[in-house]
Amino acid sequence: MLVLSVVAVVLAALACVLGGLALRRTTPRAGGEGVDALPEDVHGLRQEVAALKAENRDALRHLSVVRYDAFGDVGGHLSWSLAVLDDAGHGVVLTSIHGRSEARTYAKSVAGWTCEQQLSPEEDEAIEHARP
Repeated sequence: MLVLSVVAVVLAALACVLGGLALRRTTPRAGGEGVDALPEDVHGLRQEVAALKAENRDALRHLSVVRYDAFGDVGGHLSWSLAVLDDAGHGVVLTSIHGRSEARTYAKSVAGWTCEQQLSPEEDEAIEHARP
C-alpha cells in the first residue's frame, strides 16, 4: 500500500511539472508578444467584426411610430408618422393622415436628424423617439 501511495505522489508531481510547462508555452510572456502572439484566424475575425460594425451604421435600424387623430371629428388614432433612420439620422419619415372620406400619405427624407421640408409636430416626435 505504501508503494502505491509513493507512485501516486510521484505521478501527481510529474503531472504538475508537465502542466506548468504546457501553460508556460501557451501564455504570452511579460516582455511579451501580446496581440502579435494571437493566431492568424483571430486577426481575421477581428477584421470581420470591424467590417460588420461599419456596415451596420448604414442600416435603417432606428424606428418610431407616432399615432394620433389628425382631425377632431375622426377618432381611433388612425393617422400615423413613422421614422426609419440609420445611426447618422439619415432616412425617411412616412406620414399617413386619415380623414372621414380619404387618406393621404407623405414621405419626407431626413438627413442628420433634420428635414429640409417643414415637419409636423408628430413627425418631429417620431424622429426624436427614433434617436438613440
